[in-house]
Amino acid sequence: MWEQLAAIFSVGLFQNTIRNATPVILAALGGLFTEHAGIMNIGMEGMLLMGAFFAVAFSFMFASASMGVLFAVLVGIAVGLFFALFVVKLKSDEFIIGMTLNTFASGLTIFLLRTVYGQTGTWVTKEIIGLPAIQIPLVKEIPFIGPIISGHSLFVYLSWLLVFAVWIFLYRTPYGFWMRAAGEHPEALETAGVSPVKMKFLASILCGIFCGLAGAHLSLGYLNSFTEGMSASRGFIAFACVIFGMANPPKVFGAALLFGFLQALGIRLQSVGVPSDLTAAVPYLATVLMLVYITVTGISRKRKRAKKAVKQESLSDAVPVDQP
Repeated sequence: MWEQLAAIFSVGLFQNTIRNATPVILAALGGLFTEHAGIMNIGMEGMLLMGAFFAVAFSFMFASASMGVLFAVLVGIAVGLFFALFVVKLKSDEFIIGMTLNTFASGLTIFLLRTVYGQTGTWVTKEIIGLPAIQIPLVKEIPFIGPIISGHSLFVYLSWLLVFAVWIFLYRTPYGFWMRAAGEHPEALETAGVSPVKMKFLASILCGIFCGLAGAHLSLGYLNSFTEGMSASRGFIAFACVIFGMANPPKVFGAALLFGFLQALGIRLQSVGVPSDLTAAVPYLATVLMLVYITVTGISRKRKRAKKAVKQESLSDAVPVDQP
């Protein structure tokens, strides 16, 4: 039994936890901007998928991972503008636009993969240049911890830094304050001379950039290939992490790490005879439980606030008013 536990909770488990969590972390950090701006962006799945495809396509075209990342970001900006145009400017339903974007991304990537590159299913070739692994001096020599921390792509370490950068942006800069005000009190923001529409556009563009980076990591920093539908609902999970973490960067980071751990654990459990269909469902089941927990606690908070308001109202009615 101890041998089985040692095989499951090995260095590889924690290495895969970090790798699996990184695209979710990046996409969720992007989702923070739209969430604070008052936009429900479930189109992150499509943004992430297109980022993954175009990162591979332009890495193959230019034989450069950096060019792949650049074009993934540019595509993310274009998709973010598209989403904001319909949701913010044209007042379309954000749920419908988000689902349409996801469907469009799935169809477009499959079409381009088959018609332009003549590939079906998975596209793997040595001409796709992936992101190099970074070995951290001294840290890599530390037993057990070294192999876990060192040897990942740049985006892994970048995602950790971006958690703090996003927190500072949202809570310590005027633009972060305006973005949050655009979602909470747009009328007051407009009275102060700042356009809520512009802040919502900015939030959508930033979300597209982060999802583009997430897709680039998924295809170039993780697998060095593209597979049809390789986003595998990571965009939806990122959205769930935003909700579960209450749109707070460190909490969202923790929720994404939890997803990465459960996904890596599911793969490890296959080695001890657990059916693959069951282990593959573990992270998605956890996501559903996250949303159920949020719903239940949200209803409980609303009931407590309602009871408190009723109690205060009854007390105010019971206080006698002095007559002059």
